Amino acid sequence: MLDAEEVHKRFGANEVLKGITLRVRRGEVMCLLGPSGSGKSTFLRCINHLEKINAGRLKVDGELVGYRERDGRLYELREREIIRSRSEIGMVFQHFNLFPHMTALENVSCAPVSVKNIPRGQADQRGRELLEQVGLADKIDAYPVSLSGGQQQRVAIARALAMDPKLMLFDEPTSALDPELVGEVLAVMKQLAAAGMTMIVVTHEIGFAREVADQVVFMDGGVVVEAGPPDDVLLRPQHERTRSFLSKVL
Repeated sequence: MLDAEEVHKRFGANEVLKGITLRVRRGEVMCLLGPSGSGKSTFLRCINHLEKINAGRLKVDGELVGYRERDGRLYELREREIIRSRSEIGMVFQHFNLFPHMTALENVSCAPVSVKNIPRGQADQRGRELLEQVGLADKIDAYPVSLSGGQQQRVAIARALAMDPKLMLFDEPTSALDPELVGEVLAVMKQLAAAGMTMIVVTHEIGFAREVADQVVFMDGGVVVEAGPPDDVLLRPQHERTRSFLSKVL
């Protein structure tokens, strides 16, 4: 589902990604761990072309993201084409980014209507089903200001799912939540994983990574330091930098 080959990203003179090569199969869950500034969130943003890469290739379901290739060179797609390809990749951010003037249902159903031209009635019906799926059937008409952080994040997950994505990206989805609200969001993510959704999750929730991930990747300094099955990376890390990081977070 994801094929990243030697992906580089610079911000001016600062090279944030230094040749990331990773693969995620359909239905797999990959958890990205690492200290702040290691490039995890930047890599996630490159996957759906919120950031442009400087070198390498990124493909989702066999298709380049944000570019077409001709004679060995990449050419950026038009904005309309980028939006269309991005619509197949769901993303959930640290901060919920809900529209404050819209109800939970309106937040979930607006993108399918505006981007995919799905009839409003059909989008609303799907939105109700998704809000029920994330445990918010009783909050359909609620505005974000009246929802807890955990509830807002679950609306954000439902909103991403409303586009029927092939791949879901989560950028530290619980880091802005009070500790007692973390579990309700992780429970929804576990349900998605169990249902076969392909997911890439930037997280500091080590217990979640060990329980749900098929692959755990430890990044530092813009490179992949260590990658493998959860028990190998989390319980039997081979690299001293991985051991040092885990000793501080476990």
